[in-house]
Amino acid sequence: MKKVFLESHNVKNLASGFGIFNYELIKAFAKINPSDLELTLNLKKIAPFRNEFGDKFVYKQYIDFQRHAVFRVRKKYDVWHCMNQNIRVEPMQKPGKYILTVHDVNFAEDEQTTKNIQRSVRFREKLKRADMITYISEYAKAQTYRNFEVPAVEDRIIYNGNPITTFLDTADYISEVPVDKPFFYSIGDFLEKKNFESLVRMMKEITEYNLIISGSNQKAYGDKIRSLISELKLENRVFLTGRVSEGGKQFYLKNCTAFLFPSIGEGFGLPPIEAMRFGKPVFLSNLASLPEIGGNAAFYWENFEPDYMKEFLFEKLNDFEQNSEIYISKLKERAAFFNWDDAAKAYLECFRN
Repeated sequence: MKKVFLESHNVKNLASGFGIFNYELIKAFAKINPSDLELTLNLKKIAPFRNEFGDKFVYKQYIDFQRHAVFRVRKKYDVWHCMNQNIRVEPMQKPGKYILTVHDVNFAEDEQTTKNIQRSVRFREKLKRADMITYISEYAKAQTYRNFEVPAVEDRIIYNGNPITTFLDTADYISEVPVDKPFFYSIGDFLEKKNFESLVRMMKEITEYNLIISGSNQKAYGDKIRSLISELKLENRVFLTGRVSEGGKQFYLKNCTAFLFPSIGEGFGLPPIEAMRFGKPVFLSNLASLPEIGGNAAFYWENFEPDYMKEFLFEKLNDFEQNSEIYISKLKERAAFFNWDDAAKAYLECFRN
């Protein structure tokens, strides 16, 4: 039986794309429960996962010291899966196969701070170790080739799945922000690349709707957005919920007029396909991976000038209302294309080969 180590400690943060990726893939692995592979999870808190998945995995305790060379994982594995490109944890011994999953390499294209330079150095080392590279989108692959010398090893594009597989009953959900008038919705970790600023500036031109944005906002960019809301006097029209539960997220997706996601640096983009699952009109930037993910089911802003964004938004909303059955069918079909079971099967095949 092949022994596979999943470097999965980022599962601890389900408010981030990395956390969702880790958790959903682990959940799909457990559902398939391959009898020919022994899968080891590296976890900061083991108990919740043992309670959920029982003996379908082997569990290893993650400690911060694992990031340092002298405390690396000593056991030799047949396969080591580095589940995202920013992970510092590495094996002490070279595994039979080292598989690297790349979500994005924005750090190579963003401002070259000390932190981003260090990430690039570590990533080059990962590329040298890799026997196989998987990318979560064609964009992530192209971005990697654009910024790094990529070794001539086997690679694959394996799309993420849609985290929303079950609709929750949200009838009793109590929103902490006003929902007494029509609203647009967005969600994501508050990072510069999410470009929430463009939405806030657009809302200065819109009085008949509110904007609600969910996600961890206790960072510098969250402060920037709060300051902008205050500067534009939009405290009664733009609301930040902070992190929300799964039920809260589904409540806002179910009840919003449209989902807005103008990100400029997305390696994949899970929130748009979650919104598509509800048949909601989805507005995206035409940058990074988003056109690849939204396909012909979404609408795309070509720039972030507030007047243009507003005009495009309402023009397409009108079109959507006039042809709602066609659009809703396209959105739900696109959402169903992204499936965690299919992703898990593809990764398991990589392990076996």
